[in-house]
Amino acid sequence: MFKEFKEFAIQGNLVEIAVGLIMATGFGAVTAAFVDGIVMPVVGNIFQIGDLNAAKILLAPEVKDATGAVTTPESSIYYGKFISTFINFLIIAFVMFLILKSVHKLKKENTAPAG
Repeated sequence: MFKEFKEFAIQGNLVEIAVGLIMATGFGAVTAAFVDGIVMPVVGNIFQIGDLNAAKILLAPEVKDATGAVTTPESSIYYGKFISTFINFLIIAFVMFLILKSVHKLKKENTAPAG
């Protein structure tokens, strides 16, 4: 059983999947940094909100006792984080679309009859 697992683990497809997963993780981090560091400040400035990642709808403010200690934390809807994550998703989905489109085009060219 160990021998079969070893053969499975060193197959080319599994290694390629692992490399792809690592690359995708890195690409996701770069995209998140781009959106959070460049796109969101510009969007926040355009809509005069400031830092859009911190944009929220306050449902209930925090409650403090007489000593100033927080007894109940604030309750908020952080819509700015959602917008940021959605923009990340759109960028990654668009890049994946372009990659898949290129791969399909290359496959089509390679399988087309010479002539």
